[in-house]
Amino acid sequence: MAQVIRSGAFLQQCWSVHPLCLAVKRMTDEHAVVLSCSSCKSVHYLTTNTIISNEPSAQRMSEEDILRDMPPGEEFLKACVSRHPASLSLREMDVFQDLVRLRCADCRRLYDLSVATFETRQK
Repeated sequence: MAQVIRSGAFLQQCWSVHPLCLAVKRMTDEHAVVLSCSSCKSVHYLTTNTIISNEPSAQRMSEEDILRDMPPGEEFLKACVSRHPASLSLREMDVFQDLVRLRCADCRRLYDLSVATFETRQK
Protein backbone atom coordinates (compact mmCIF):
# COMPACT_ATOMS: atom_id res chain seq x y z
CA MET A 1 0.00 0.00 0.00
CA ALA A 2 1.30 3.45 -0.90
CA GLN A 3 2.23 5.88 1.83
CA VAL A 4 -0.03 8.98 2.00
CA ILE A 5 1.40 12.26 3.34
CA ARG A 6 -0.98 15.15 3.99
CA SER A 7 1.28 18.20 3.75
CA GLY A 8 2.14 20.71 1.08
CA ALA A 9 5.77 20.60 2.20
CA PHE A 10 6.39 17.40 0.23
CA LEU A 11 5.16 18.98 -3.01
CA GLN A 12 7.25 22.06 -2.29
CA GLN A 13 10.35 19.92 -1.68
CA CYS A 14 9.71 17.86 -4.82
CA TRP A 15 9.27 21.02 -6.91
CA SER A 16 12.39 22.71 -5.50
CA VAL A 17 14.63 19.67 -6.09
CA HIS A 18 13.43 18.64 -9.57
CA PRO A 19 10.95 21.15 -11.04
CA LEU A 20 11.23 19.85 -14.60
CA CYS A 21 10.10 16.37 -13.58
CA LEU A 22 6.79 17.59 -12.14
CA ALA A 23 3.82 17.46 -14.54
CA VAL A 24 0.10 18.10 -14.31
CA LYS A 25 -1.62 14.81 -15.18
CA ARG A 26 -5.35 15.33 -14.76
CA MET A 27 -8.23 16.88 -12.83
CA THR A 28 -10.68 14.75 -10.89
CA ASP A 29 -14.41 15.23 -10.35
CA GLU A 30 -13.67 15.97 -6.68
CA HIS A 31 -11.99 19.31 -7.60
CA ALA A 32 -8.49 17.88 -7.34
CA VAL A 33 -5.53 18.64 -9.58
CA VAL A 34 -3.15 15.69 -9.89
CA LEU A 35 0.59 16.26 -10.41
CA SER A 36 3.10 13.49 -10.95
CA CYS A 37 6.87 13.51 -10.49
CA SER A 38 8.89 11.28 -12.77
CA SER A 39 11.99 11.58 -10.58
CA CYS A 40 10.77 10.65 -7.11
CA LYS A 41 7.73 8.67 -8.37
CA SER A 42 5.34 10.69 -6.19
CA VAL A 43 1.80 11.68 -7.10
CA HIS A 44 0.52 14.92 -5.57
CA TYR A 45 -3.22 15.59 -5.18
CA LEU A 46 -4.31 19.20 -4.65
CA THR A 47 -7.95 19.45 -3.60
CA THR A 48 -8.95 22.99 -4.49
CA ASN A 49 -11.31 25.50 -2.92
CA THR A 50 -11.12 27.94 -5.82
CA ILE A 51 -9.33 28.26 -9.14
CA ILE A 52 -8.85 31.71 -10.61
CA SER A 53 -7.78 32.06 -14.24
CA ASN A 54 -5.68 35.06 -15.25
CA GLU A 55 -5.28 35.96 -18.91
CA PRO A 56 -1.98 37.13 -20.37
CA SER A 57 -1.59 40.89 -19.97
CA ALA A 58 -1.79 41.45 -23.75
CA GLN A 59 -5.27 39.87 -23.85
CA ARG A 60 -6.82 41.50 -20.77
CA MET A 61 -10.48 42.37 -21.01
CA SER A 62 -12.34 45.15 -19.27
CA GLU A 63 -13.64 44.39 -15.78
CA GLU A 64 -17.29 44.35 -16.88
CA ASP A 65 -16.48 41.84 -19.68
CA ILE A 66 -14.82 39.60 -17.12
CA LEU A 67 -17.80 39.71 -14.76
CA ARG A 68 -20.30 39.11 -17.55
CA ASP A 69 -18.71 36.62 -19.93
CA MET A 70 -15.91 34.70 -18.23
CA PRO A 71 -16.49 31.10 -17.19
CA PRO A 72 -14.97 29.96 -13.89
CA GLY A 73 -11.22 29.37 -13.77
CA GLU A 74 -11.84 25.67 -13.24
CA GLU A 75 -13.33 25.40 -16.74
CA PHE A 76 -10.26 27.02 -18.33
CA LEU A 77 -7.92 24.72 -16.37
CA LYS A 78 -9.92 21.61 -17.36
CA ALA A 79 -9.61 22.68 -20.99
CA CYS A 80 -5.84 23.14 -20.70
CA VAL A 81 -5.41 19.79 -18.93
CA SER A 82 -7.39 17.98 -21.63
CA ARG A 83 -5.88 19.77 -24.65
CA HIS A 84 -2.22 20.31 -23.76
CA PRO A 85 -1.25 18.92 -20.33
CA ALA A 86 2.47 18.95 -21.16
CA SER A 87 2.32 22.75 -21.36
CA LEU A 88 1.17 23.17 -17.76
CA SER A 89 3.79 23.75 -15.10
CA LEU A 90 4.00 24.68 -11.45
CA ARG A 91 5.34 28.25 -11.16
CA GLU A 92 4.84 29.31 -7.55
CA MET A 93 3.54 27.94 -4.30
CA ASP A 94 3.04 29.09 -0.73
CA VAL A 95 2.36 26.29 1.76
CA PHE A 96 1.63 28.76 4.56
CA GLN A 97 -1.27 30.31 2.64
CA ASP A 98 -2.16 27.10 0.72
CA LEU A 99 -1.72 28.76 -2.67
CA VAL A 100 -0.37 27.26 -5.90
CA ARG A 101 0.15 28.97 -9.26
CA LEU A 102 0.18 26.99 -12.51
CA ARG A 103 1.03 28.36 -15.95
CA CYS A 104 0.05 27.09 -19.38
CA ALA A 105 2.79 27.71 -21.95
CA ASP A 106 0.41 27.24 -24.91
CA CYS A 107 -2.31 29.73 -23.99
CA ARG A 108 -0.08 31.71 -21.58
CA ARG A 109 -2.78 31.67 -18.93
CA LEU A 110 -2.01 31.64 -15.19
CA TYR A 111 -4.07 29.68 -12.69
CA ASP A 112 -4.16 30.57 -9.01
CA LEU A 113 -5.33 27.64 -6.91
CA SER A 114 -6.51 27.97 -3.34
CA VAL A 115 -5.80 24.51 -1.94
CA ALA A 116 -7.97 22.87 0.71
CA THR A 117 -5.78 19.77 1.14
CA PHE A 118 -2.44 18.56 -0.13
CA GLU A 119 -1.83 14.81 -0.44
CA THR A 120 1.30 13.08 -1.62
CA ARG A 121 1.28 9.38 -2.44
CA GLN A 122 4.61 7.66 -2.88
CA LYS A 123 4.90 4.49 -4.93
